[in-house]
Amino acid sequence: MLSWNDVKGVGPARRKSLEEAGFFTPESLAECLPIGYRDTTKCTPVGQMRPGMETAFEGIIAERARVARVRGRVYVTAKVQDDTGTIRCTWFGGAWMVKNLPTGKALRLYGRVTQPKTGGPVVVNPMLVESPCIQPVYRPMESLPAKTMRNLIGAALDAGRFDDVLPETFRNRYNLAPRQFALRKAHFPDSHGVLSEARRRLAFEELTLFQMHLQGLRERDAEGVVAASSEKDSRAFWNAMPFQPTAAQARVLEEVRGDLGSSAPMARLVQGDVGCGKTAIAFGALYLTAKAGYQGAMMAPTEILAMQHYRTAQRLLEPLGISCALLTGKLSTAARRDAREKASSGTAQVIIGTHALISEDVTYRGLGLVVTDEQHRFGVRQRTLLARKAQGPAPNVLVMSATPIPRTLSLILFGDLDVSVVDELPPGRSPVKTHIVPEKKRGGMYGFLRAQVAAGRQAYIVCPLVEDSDAVDAISAEAMYETLRKGALSTLRLGLVHGRQKPEEKDEILRWFSQGELDVLVSTTVVEVGVDVPNATVMVIENAERFGLSQLHQLRGRVGRGTEESYCFLMGLPSERLDVMVSTTDGFVIAQRDLEQRGPGEWFGTRQHGAPEMPGAALGGDVRLLEETQQAVKQLLKDPLRGHELGALREAASARFGDALEQIGLN
Repeated sequence: MLSWNDVKGVGPARRKSLEEAGFFTPESLAECLPIGYRDTTKCTPVGQMRPGMETAFEGIIAERARVARVRGRVYVTAKVQDDTGTIRCTWFGGAWMVKNLPTGKALRLYGRVTQPKTGGPVVVNPMLVESPCIQPVYRPMESLPAKTMRNLIGAALDAGRFDDVLPETFRNRYNLAPRQFALRKAHFPDSHGVLSEARRRLAFEELTLFQMHLQGLRERDAEGVVAASSEKDSRAFWNAMPFQPTAAQARVLEEVRGDLGSSAPMARLVQGDVGCGKTAIAFGALYLTAKAGYQGAMMAPTEILAMQHYRTAQRLLEPLGISCALLTGKLSTAARRDAREKASSGTAQVIIGTHALISEDVTYRGLGLVVTDEQHRFGVRQRTLLARKAQGPAPNVLVMSATPIPRTLSLILFGDLDVSVVDELPPGRSPVKTHIVPEKKRGGMYGFLRAQVAAGRQAYIVCPLVEDSDAVDAISAEAMYETLRKGALSTLRLGLVHGRQKPEEKDEILRWFSQGELDVLVSTTVVEVGVDVPNATVMVIENAERFGLSQLHQLRGRVGRGTEESYCFLMGLPSERLDVMVSTTDGFVIAQRDLEQRGPGEWFGTRQHGAPEMPGAALGGDVRLLEETQQAVKQLLKDPLRGHELGALREAASARFGDALEQIGLN
C-alpha cells in the first residue's frame, strides 16, 4: 500500500493539511474525483451566450477597461467583442488588471453568464485561459486550493499502481478500463471520449459494489414481524374512507399487505407525485398492522406535518377502533409522558411524531411497522434507529417519498427497499399551469396575484436566500417581504418564514397561512415540505434558475392541492431547464431530466455520519448504467461458474461500504 512518503511534494505540513481534509492515504486522495469540469477547448460565440451558460469565449477588448466602485467594493469592467456581438465582463478586487486589458487585446476567457437586475448579460470574474484543456473542478477546501489539489492528485497517481477490485474476467465482459487508467483520465482527461470511458468504469465499479453489499444485507435480515391480514381488511379500510381510492392506491396497498404477511421484514418505498394519495396508503398499512395486533409508528420531518398527520389519523383511524397518540418535542412534560406510556404499554396502536419517536426514553410494545414520511428529508439513519426500537423480530418498514425518482435510480438510492409507484392522481386534480415570467412582466404577474387574492385565494412567493448577499446575485426573502409590504402587495396580508426563525415562530406563521389568516407567504424553500393548503393557488419562484428541476417541481406541488385552477410563475429568462417545467407536470419525467442534467447527486439521506460519496456514480449520470450494473449483479448471483468473481466482489463491497453504512445505521 502506498504511503505519503511515496508521494512527491508531501512533507509533514502538507500531510497534516491532507489529513485535516479527510485524506489519510494517497488512494483516498486519488479517489476524490472532480465535481465537474471546465472545458476551455471549445468557445461559444459571444452573440450566442445566454444567462446561466458557463463557457469559454474569445474576442478582443472593445473599449478601454476601467475601474469602478459599488458599495465600497472595487471592480474592473471591460467589454469583449467578436464577430457576433459584445459582452460585458467584470472582475472584483482587481484594479491592477486594467493595465493587462488594453483596447484591441485578443484573449480567451472562461466564466458563467449572469443577468443583473438592470442592463445586459455580464460575466463576473471570468478566468483567463492560457492553455486550453478540460480542467477538473474540485469541491472547495480551505486548506487545499484547487491548483494544489490538482498537483497532489497527479503526484499520487504517479507514485504507484492502485489495486483493481474488479476481476479481469469481469472487466473484460463489460468492456471496462483498468482502474489506474480510469482514475488518471477522470482527473486529467485528454478528450471527452476518454473522460466518458473513465467515468463509466468508475461508476460501474461503485454501483456494482454498492448493490452487492445491499444484497448481502437483505439476505442477512431474514426474520421479521408477520402482520397477516386479508383482502377483506383492505376493503374495510377503503370503505371507511371519505373517498374512493384510485386504482394505483388500491394496488400499492395490496403490495404492502402482501409484504406485511411475509416472514421477511417489509422494506418498501412508496413514491409518487405530490397529491397522489401516498398518506392514505400509509394509514392503510397502519390500520392493517393494528388489526393484526401490532403497533405502528409514523415519523414526519416537521412538527407541523406530524400534527397534520395526527389529526388525519384521529379522523380516519379512531372511528375504526384504532387508538392513536402524538409524540413530538414540543409537547408539555405531562403530555409527552402520557404519550410515552401509551407507546410502551401498547395502549396506543398508532404513534405519530417527529424525531422524538427515536429518543432513548421512548419504548414500544409490539412494534410491527415503521413509516417514515418525506424520505428526502430523512436519512437512512433515522428510519433504522426507529426500526431498532422493536424488541424481537425486525419491524416492517414503509418509506414515503414525494420526490419522484426515476425507477432505475430509486433502485440504487434505496437499494435495500422494494419500490411501489403511485402513478395516478385522484380525480378532480388539474395540472398546475406554469409560466416563465421575465422581469419586464413582473407588474402584470403581481396584478394577477392580487386578483387571485381578491377571489379568496392565497399565494406563495419563494426566494433562494434568507437575506441579501454581495456574493450571490439573487433576491432574498427578507428583502422581497419588505419590498412587497411597502409596494406592489401593500394592501394584502403578508407573512415571512425562513429557516433561521425559531421553530415556534416558523410554525405559528405556517399555521396562520394554513388557516387563511395570511394572503401571501414569502419564504425560502422551508415550505417545500409543509402543510396542505388547498386554498393556495399561486406559486411564485424568484431566481428560478438557481433551483434544481426536482426542487422546482416540489415547490410547484404546494399549489394545485384543491379543486381550483392553480398557477406557478418561474421568475427568470427562458432556458432549456425551465422549459422542462413548462412542458410537463409529470414529476418522473422532470426527475429523469434533472438526473440527466445534474447527475445522481447525493446518494444517501445523510452525509454527516460518514456516508460514502460514491463519486464514480455521481460522475456517471447515465441512467442506463444503473440498469446494466443491476443486471451484472443478478447474473453473478445466479451463475455458479462465476463463484470466484462473486466472492472477490463481495469482499470488495464489504470493504468499500461496510464501515460507512454501519455509521449511518444501514448495516
